[in-house]
Amino acid sequence: MKILLVSTQDYIHHPIPSRHHYIFEELARRHEVHVAHFHVSRGETRPTRLIIEEATQFPFTRPLLHYTFNTPYHFHIFNKIIREQGIDVVVAAHVLAGTAVIHAAKKYHVPVVFDLKDWFPDSAAAYFKNRILQETVRRSVWAITKRNLAHSNRITTVSPSLVEKLKGRGFSADLITNGVDTDIFKPMDGSEKRKELGIQRDDFIIGFCGSIERWYAIDEMIKALPELIRYQPSTKMLVVGGSLFTDYETELKKLVTDLKISDHVIFTGTKPYPELPAYLACMDVCTIPLSPPQWGDIALPNKFFEYSACGKPILMRPIPDVTRIGGPNLSVYRTQEEYIAEIKTLMNNPVTYSIDLGNYSWKEKARQFETLLQSVV
Repeated sequence: MKILLVSTQDYIHHPIPSRHHYIFEELARRHEVHVAHFHVSRGETRPTRLIIEEATQFPFTRPLLHYTFNTPYHFHIFNKIIREQGIDVVVAAHVLAGTAVIHAAKKYHVPVVFDLKDWFPDSAAAYFKNRILQETVRRSVWAITKRNLAHSNRITTVSPSLVEKLKGRGFSADLITNGVDTDIFKPMDGSEKRKELGIQRDDFIIGFCGSIERWYAIDEMIKALPELIRYQPSTKMLVVGGSLFTDYETELKKLVTDLKISDHVIFTGTKPYPELPAYLACMDVCTIPLSPPQWGDIALPNKFFEYSACGKPILMRPIPDVTRIGGPNLSVYRTQEEYIAEIKTLMNNPVTYSIDLGNYSWKEKARQFETLLQSVV
């Protein structure tokens, strides 16, 4: 098959890989996969098996400006790519660019699969603080997304709750969950990385790994640290990742300074994906502090699979689809008091796990996506 992927981000420069990287790098072993390049990020160039198709005329770094001003060019370039490359199927996952590529695909009678990897109206609105602006963005993005879904041949999404949410709005979707690279995420000794980070053998490490954005209540975990430090002075927090488009990371560092706990919090910044298991190996408990309730109702984050594959206990805010999968390593907190109590329990009874996630490997997810694409072609 000749596949054109229109992802949700700068495919070769974005510092954090998405499900599209894992799935389509695997599919590119067997198929010719083209990917639209939106030059939004300024990170190092990611190696790829995919064929890069430049889709940027104005390289603005602010996503809203970038995709808005490049929309006319997208209508032109996607027509050109589909026509000249003989594309068999399009996988669209973008809001504005998705509209352009769906229009081009229909012109050339090419089937489209729309991959809704999160609830775009809420994820787009989360970048803004003003409530009026948030609601404006939410309504606008849903209107465009609704049109894209209606004009696609098939819809895929990442969680059972998103399948149900779409069903309630009149759309039928296939479930292909997120997964994990089981070749690199596995239990390992974290002693060397602890030394490198200045972490002592007896330190208790509360860990977070991922994008430092406002939809994770990392600030609440930091505010709980003083009490946990009084309970166990060797308590530290390890935050692996960085902010992409907001100043949330800067706010967290200021909060740490204000609370006078700088010696107890380590910010590593964004790290290459293959290095993440070594950082997870340093953690005594891994966290998923997903904040907005409406996100918790539809989320199935990669973190859950990655933490579990590394055999780590997980402490998270309520996420129903994660709870449905479950596991002996999973605990849920709803309040700050419950969070502190769960951490103290783990301090008193440290534990690791061995969990088989073969059914959630990215190779298996790529196989599922391949089968679906073959059915529409």
